[in-house]
Amino acid sequence: MKVYVPMDSAAKALGAEDVVRALRDAAAQQGVTLDIVRNGSRGMIWLEPLVEVEIDGVRHGFGPAAPDDAAAILDNSSAKALGPVEDLDWMKRQTRLTFARVGVIDPLSMDDYRAHGGLAGLRRALAMTGQDIVDQVKTSGLRGRGGAGFPTGIKWQTVHDAGGPQKYIVCNADEGDSGTFADRMIMEGDPFTLIEGMAIAGIGVGATRGYVYLRSEYPDAIRVMNAAVEIARKAGVLGADVLGSGRAYDMEIRVGAGAYVCGEETSLLNSLEGKRGVVRAKPPLPALEGFLGRPTVVNNVISLATVPVIFERGAQHYADFGTGRSRGTATLQIAGNVARGGLFETAFGISLGEVVNDLGGGSASGRPVKAVQVGGPLGAYMPVSSFDAPLGYEEMDKAGGLIGHAGLVVFDDSADMLGMARFAMEFCAVESCGKCTPCRIGAVRGVETIDRIRRGDGAAIPILTDLCETMKDGSLCALGGLTPMPVMSALTHFPDDFATQKEAAE
Repeated sequence: MKVYVPMDSAAKALGAEDVVRALRDAAAQQGVTLDIVRNGSRGMIWLEPLVEVEIDGVRHGFGPAAPDDAAAILDNSSAKALGPVEDLDWMKRQTRLTFARVGVIDPLSMDDYRAHGGLAGLRRALAMTGQDIVDQVKTSGLRGRGGAGFPTGIKWQTVHDAGGPQKYIVCNADEGDSGTFADRMIMEGDPFTLIEGMAIAGIGVGATRGYVYLRSEYPDAIRVMNAAVEIARKAGVLGADVLGSGRAYDMEIRVGAGAYVCGEETSLLNSLEGKRGVVRAKPPLPALEGFLGRPTVVNNVISLATVPVIFERGAQHYADFGTGRSRGTATLQIAGNVARGGLFETAFGISLGEVVNDLGGGSASGRPVKAVQVGGPLGAYMPVSSFDAPLGYEEMDKAGGLIGHAGLVVFDDSADMLGMARFAMEFCAVESCGKCTPCRIGAVRGVETIDRIRRGDGAAIPILTDLCETMKDGSLCALGGLTPMPVMSALTHFPDDFATQKEAAE
């Protein structure tokens, strides 16, 4: 009997290891021979641990599974039976391109990876010139999935055209935004797609070395990625002769010490070089003077992990999904006070309300939804009145928000938005690298000013507004520059939460 149980961190946190042990014990008692495959998560976190049993070639789900369910799962009498996993509404409604293999394959089986389309994109890229590869990425419309949405092809073109004896590919896997977990799910559930994407990038721009900068808080991802690199190297996917092409590309995994600001590309590069993780002034751009002063592509995990499917199916196939200038798919991470949290991949253009109320099922508490923060701790708090806004880079900007890493954190009507504004300033004060004054000092003054408002000092509200403008215009990087977004969105959309403090004091 073939059984799949995720080794994904979320599933393990919810008891997957105990379920595996119980399945083995139950199988021994029933005289059943088990073949347990440790896959990635399908992304339905509210159903984890999700056990899948192959019945007549079809994978049937059982979840959320507990150790006591093991015997009934194996004899197919469990009340937690969900039916064929691919027929579940959450799965059927997705457009899975980047995450097509996550939850399906054994993450560390190169044979599984190849059987599900893996390496087809790399083989196609190896038959192209570097410029042809860059042009394909441009045609696809792929944009950075880690923050500002900068066109990936333009960044690659800059590095391709840059001179120098050595170029690098650096993968930003320092996934520090609250409510985000897509990078981790890729690395734990389909690590070879990231490796393949980085190899294509290297061959495209002429870089022979690469690094994944991975946060220390992800021990499972670190273990899987290190193992995957070794497997890929032995399989000839990495090294001096990539798939027998005569072209070289190799890479390694580096682990950061833990700092939110190291998600900013220049701070990341400093840390990667063994220096203190502080932001660099730009110019020069990392594409021209990046790692060790050499031309460097710095892309997010999802950006690089999406590259293989672009080359496997064609750039235009990918570009045909999406809306406006936001092409392809968004990997939405739904979290917070929500009934159904998890990862949902779909074409750009879906409305915020459909994600929160339909896919997410509203709040977990059963109370009305008050706001959803989109794009991590530096994203705006979007009110229900903005739920018609489509999820696209320019569309969200027009609505006063940002997509960032596509993390969505839901809050019900009990949320204190003044408290959330204070948290944004406090977060910035704690995580600031300290290099620029607006961020280093402004965030501390921001906490103090919000505390004045809480004590009933209404005159501090204009001071807070002015402070936010200074931070936005004067900060060296997005940490200080975007912290005003959650603060001002809370003040703008939920003024009663600020006025109430004043009235209570009076």
